[in-house]
Amino acid sequence: MKKYFFLLLPFFSTVSDEQTVTYFADTISTENLEKHLSFLASDSLRGRLTGSKEQKIAAVYLAKYFQENGLKAIVAQNTSDSSFFQSFYIKKYFGGQHSIMLNPTNKMSRAKNVIATENVIGFLEGTDKKEEVLVISAHYDHIGTKNGTVFNGADDDGSGTVAMMEMARVFSEAKKQGKSPRRSILFIAFAGEEYGLLGSEYYTEKPVIPLKNTICDLNIDMIGRIDELHANQKNYVYLIGSDKISQELHALSERNNALFTNLKLDYSYNSESHPQQLYYRSDHYNFAKNKIPIIFYFDGEHPDYHQSTDDVDRIDFELLKKRTQLVFYTAWDIANREGTLN
Repeated sequence: MKKYFFLLLPFFSTVSDEQTVTYFADTISTENLEKHLSFLASDSLRGRLTGSKEQKIAAVYLAKYFQENGLKAIVAQNTSDSSFFQSFYIKKYFGGQHSIMLNPTNKMSRAKNVIATENVIGFLEGTDKKEEVLVISAHYDHIGTKNGTVFNGADDDGSGTVAMMEMARVFSEAKKQGKSPRRSILFIAFAGEEYGLLGSEYYTEKPVIPLKNTICDLNIDMIGRIDELHANQKNYVYLIGSDKISQELHALSERNNALFTNLKLDYSYNSESHPQQLYYRSDHYNFAKNKIPIIFYFDGEHPDYHQSTDDVDRIDFELLKKRTQLVFYTAWDIANREGTLN
């Protein structure tokens, strides 16, 4: 009997692990996703333009959410306190170009062509591998208003932002129930993406945890809609970059999808030579430049992209939930596996 017991033990362990992650993935809620998106993509936030008072209202909303869900503030301040806000400055040039300012003086930061903004960062500490960090990211800025019309950015990237928020809640709840991830997880809402990936550029130049400790970035930028190519097959998501730096990450992603979500993983945009150049166009790229494995989750360009019609009532929340679950399953696996990603 002992012989059979030990032979079966790994099987039972695997089943138990799958039941645990499925239990928590099933708590990802369409109601929560819709509630948070209805605020972040409301007319009152006027398109969350980087540097605007409405973007800062969104930042406070995110920080309060992280705090309420037990995440730690770890951005060092001049005082002994830490913050959820990683403040930085953007210089605006004639012609609409922008760049980050790494070490501005007080006088420089007060110039008329300088924008003050902030990334919002929440930290969930792991257990025996807590020095290693998984980043889950999304940008929460959008393009503001034009001629009095609000561009709410419900999909771009309100959808990714609320997906990240919901995963932060679920991972935190798992930790409360004694199922803490082995590795630490850093949830980052980036500002300045629409100005040229500037929030993630600033973070990778001045990381709150050394980049050498960051094992992966799962970046979510638009996962709430269906593009025209999938009008008759909406059970899909585009993946970009999963095989660029780590073949193990690509295989892990494929395996978790096959086990749990069964989405069609569309790699049409994955080529670095694709005309749309999407590998270079969202915040994951600043991690990839530093040889950190990444996956970029994306729903495709649709007619409402960067239009005033990118509103909450056009989001498919059931599909948003399922795509969020795919990211969650992948994140859980990365955070708890024995080895790093090669």
